[in-house]
Amino acid sequence: MTDTTERLAPHAVERLKGLRGQGSHAGIFTSDLSVNEFVMVRKAGFEPLGLVIGSCIYHMGVQYGSWSRNMEMEVLSQAMYEARELAISRMEQEASLLQADGIVGVRLEVKRMEWDDQVLEFMAIGTAIAHRTGAQGFKGVGGKPFTSDLSGQDFWMLLQAGYRPMEMVMGSCVYHVAHQGFMKSLANAGRNVELDQFTQAMYDARELAMERMQHEAQAAQADGITGVQLKEGSHNWQPHVIEFFSVGTAVKAMDNADQIVDALQPQLVLPIDA
Repeated sequence: MTDTTERLAPHAVERLKGLRGQGSHAGIFTSDLSVNEFVMVRKAGFEPLGLVIGSCIYHMGVQYGSWSRNMEMEVLSQAMYEARELAISRMEQEASLLQADGIVGVRLEVKRMEWDDQVLEFMAIGTAIAHRTGAQGFKGVGGKPFTSDLSGQDFWMLLQAGYRPMEMVMGSCVYHVAHQGFMKSLANAGRNVELDQFTQAMYDARELAMERMQHEAQAAQADGITGVQLKEGSHNWQPHVIEFFSVGTAVKAMDNADQIVDALQPQLVLPIDA
């Protein structure tokens, strides 16, 4: 058994043995792609191999914010980031066992466990795919399968434009937003006025999350990031504590990207339900 399989749950390894590997049609494939996505992934020259999953149950540490000061909750930021990384790495290990070139349609889920309010489950789920002809050059940094949260249609269009996905990149920041004092609240009563410290806190937290996502893209040797989403959530923490989470797909131009883009002829499509 390889090092890859040793890091996976035994039942996961058994499940993966029943799926297709690269260049093989001996097993079945599983996928959470819609029919449209499935068709477009195949149109791009790839075959789905199997649904790959990474899971991590993580106990969150304790940190308290100062009542009157904006500050990052570094213990919680690190926990949220590390737990997601563990889930993603296990998903990648499953894809590697299938000899996949990459994973498309990745989604990250966070769920608080009922038995302990300090325990969260992190899951990474996506569909492992491999190029139908076994063509090289589609894997990510270090020969790992690429990861992407792009839909099947967006994945096809990205390749048509001469770019390829490298890695799903993310940034996280858990931030304590300072409370407003009683006298300040009283002075603002009935007035239109910007709450400066609240604005600054939200601004700083978002910027930290996005900056960390950009650093990941640079480490992945990418040219840019597509499909960036910026999410926020409290995960039932104490009041005035919020997480900003940014995620997107880092992409890199292929050798003939400029010629491919010049040859593309976009078509105007009008929705009939508008």
